[in-house]
Amino acid sequence: MSNSLLSPPPPSAPDDGEPPTSPPPRLGARGPRRRAIALLVVLTAILGGGAGAGLVLATGAGDGTTTTTVTQATSATSEASSTAGALNASALYANTAAGVVDITSRGIASSSSGGGSPFGGPSRSSTATGTGFVVDGKGHIVTAAHVVQGASSISVKFQDGTTRTAKLLGTDEATDIAVLSVDASGLTLHPLTLGSSAALGIGDQVAAIGDPFTYERSLSTGVVSGLDRTISAPNGFTVAHAIQTDAALNPGNSGGPVLDASGQVIGIVDQIATSGSSETSSGVGFAVPIDLVKSELGQLEAGKTVHHAYLGVATSTADSATPGALVQSVTSGGPAADAGLRSGDVVTSIGTSAIHGTNDLVAAVATHKPGDRVELTVRRGAQTVKLTATLGTQPTQATTSG
Repeated sequence: MSNSLLSPPPPSAPDDGEPPTSPPPRLGARGPRRRAIALLVVLTAILGGGAGAGLVLATGAGDGTTTTTVTQATSATSEASSTAGALNASALYANTAAGVVDITSRGIASSSSGGGSPFGGPSRSSTATGTGFVVDGKGHIVTAAHVVQGASSISVKFQDGTTRTAKLLGTDEATDIAVLSVDASGLTLHPLTLGSSAALGIGDQVAAIGDPFTYERSLSTGVVSGLDRTISAPNGFTVAHAIQTDAALNPGNSGGPVLDASGQVIGIVDQIATSGSSETSSGVGFAVPIDLVKSELGQLEAGKTVHHAYLGVATSTADSATPGALVQSVTSGGPAADAGLRSGDVVTSIGTSAIHGTNDLVAAVATHKPGDRVELTVRRGAQTVKLTATLGTQPTQATTSG
């Protein structure tokens, strides 16, 4: 069988002020395109027949046991670090690896044209493998949405070799987060501690544990290489505040934890930047920030739909002499259009948040909820204009038109 990656649409990457190529990004959609992004799922084609994409079916293990043992992963700095702030890789691994799980999604149906998945993929039924991690003693597991997207069945394998069928409780394609549940009876669970991504700094040491190329629970280490990046979400919009790291991330790592020096989860492995000719570690990897995950966790566990704010513009970063988000197009009938925003306007602030480019605009809108009223400060030619927009609800899928 051959291995391949489930890849996103044509090159998209973090925006650091370079002008976009066509088309410009929609607010909430992808940032200016510079390099290809690869999602880190290992796909193996099924040679025989297979079920198409459908509902995830789960019945639990059925082993008749009723006892669940919960061992909280130790995250104390004294045990996970040799010196304050320094990452002790062997201690961290010993304390956290048991909380990492292997995920196998079967019956995924997609086509090379992207008909079965917004990221494209093989035009046949496949089995995808990725990573996840336990977050509590109830059997809840967090992973990336694209690891389980379209699966007809999902199984989870623990460090001791126990395998359970998993149920998909909730998924948010706008942030690429999914929550699974397994029957916890008879298991010894090792939930990982969720940390905070808000206090991360460039150069902070981190580690990733996952299943690159199906090598279970492999450890890689590195540093935080960048913060507040934007990456593509499965629905074609943008995930704000993504964490960039040089820790080695490869196909199969998707959905696994990125941990700080104390062993707390600060992000979920999601994507890597590629040259287009290789889909292996480039030293430029991205993780969904854990603060975003925590804000949605309760809703996803309850099977609720997570709604995101939406402005309805496509923008690029204005030139360095005149910072701001340059409006390339405005979605007809959207919140921006209703507020009077025009193509050619440059958004310089939303409320009290200064906007220096597209990334800032995406991040600022992401802090709000649908229905929030926001004041936009806009440079229109030589004039400064104040507009008020009532944010809408992000559509389920981004469109290519403004």
